Amino acid sequence: MLLKKVWESLSNRRSSSIDLVITQPSYRESSSSSSSSSSLGAFDGLPIDVVLQIVKLVGPKDAARLSVVCQSWRSLVSDDRLWIYFLQQNHDPWHSVFFAETNLQKFSSLIAKSSFMSIYRQRVQVPGAVIVDCENSTYNFKFEVVKLKMQVKASAQPIVLSLPLCNYDDTESARVSRRQLKEAIYTALFDMDVPAVCAVNQATLALYAAQQTSGIVVNIGFRVTSVVPIFHGKVMRTLGVEVVDFGALKLTGFLKEQMRQNNINFQSLYTARTLKEKLCYVAADYEVELSKDTHASLEVPGEGLFTLSKERFTTGEVLFQPHIAGVHAMGLHEAVARCMDHCHAVELTGDDSWFKTVVLSGGTACLPGLVERLEKELHGLLPSSISKGIRVMSPAYGADTAWFGAKLISNLSTFPGSWCVTNKQFQRKSRLNLIWQELGAGWMARKCNNTWPPLRELMAGLGVVL
Repeated sequence: MLLKKVWESLSNRRSSSIDLVITQPSYRESSSSSSSSSSLGAFDGLPIDVVLQIVKLVGPKDAARLSVVCQSWRSLVSDDRLWIYFLQQNHDPWHSVFFAETNLQKFSSLIAKSSFMSIYRQRVQVPGAVIVDCENSTYNFKFEVVKLKMQVKASAQPIVLSLPLCNYDDTESARVSRRQLKEAIYTALFDMDVPAVCAVNQATLALYAAQQTSGIVVNIGFRVTSVVPIFHGKVMRTLGVEVVDFGALKLTGFLKEQMRQNNINFQSLYTARTLKEKLCYVAADYEVELSKDTHASLEVPGEGLFTLSKERFTTGEVLFQPHIAGVHAMGLHEAVARCMDHCHAVELTGDDSWFKTVVLSGGTACLPGLVERLEKELHGLLPSSISKGIRVMSPAYGADTAWFGAKLISNLSTFPGSWCVTNKQFQRKSRLNLIWQELGAGWMARKCNNTWPPLRELMAGLGVVL
């Protein structure tokens, strides 16, 4: 009844010519004519905070409609507190929404001019995004499967892609390989009539999911582990991406080998993986842990009850001592320390704190004790000038961390905007690349003059002014 009275009161005042502007919550107290000329009708005598609470009950749609009644109601419902409340009622955590809207925008000037009311309105209008994690080259097959399972129309919304970390170097051949990979993905998707594509590598997405834009991402992948320095969302390949030649598969395989040596029988690799995820951990001190009783049991559906002892922490120790699993590679802590040393030597900014945030990513990175052990090892390896202030963060959303990073991007109020490449932009860029490949930059520089207008006309048709 109260809400009905609110709306009836407002409806009766649509033709009112009163146009008072609310400047302060206490303006009624200082107005001598507030009792007779208030622009809020029946709610004239209520404090602003109480009126805001009532509007919250009305909901965002009706609250937006209140803004057309008069200037006073427009000022009231434009209060950021109201729309922060509505944003907090959404499925996305408020801290994630705030981080994304204030840190992930391509043009920071837009944020300074946008109220939370406009941000809410834009986020509601953002089309849903299909989020696909590409782990192999069978793009057409995987996208078709996603389309069928999710029952979505490919042409209905843009797609956010989590690109695999590959071709790490800053060499010309590595850049060509990365470009070819993206072109293959774009071609497959645009052949399916996808309107726009946003392709971001896994490390950057994991960093965004942790609500950071700069730091070092340690991605423990399926076959390799990569240590990636990222500054303001950009992978700093010139500083060096460290790659350790083992990943989650090696740890699972090592656990399987230990179980067989101890006559623990099981049917599939899935069982070993389940035991690794449920029972294994990283010891704070490996030598001390060897003298402890670490027995623990777990029942795996369809397989039975399994009891592990030292296998629980020796499996995770491979990350720091790969040689115990027969792997000739540096430990995880050594790779991170080397990356930090490179970042410190370059002195990219006056403040070197940007690389002291280490974000873990991947399912194996969720092993209990890994965060504490890695921090301990880094403090032991690095001088205090570098190690002071180091913070290691566990995967924000477990094995799905990169997915949540993509979700943050796809839910931005300005998405797709400049985040995505459209089919038209892709085709135009492809034609430009083809011209450069065929003619060569040096040859074009000699021929692009007034004596050879055909080429100038061709480039002008592609939107390039020579």
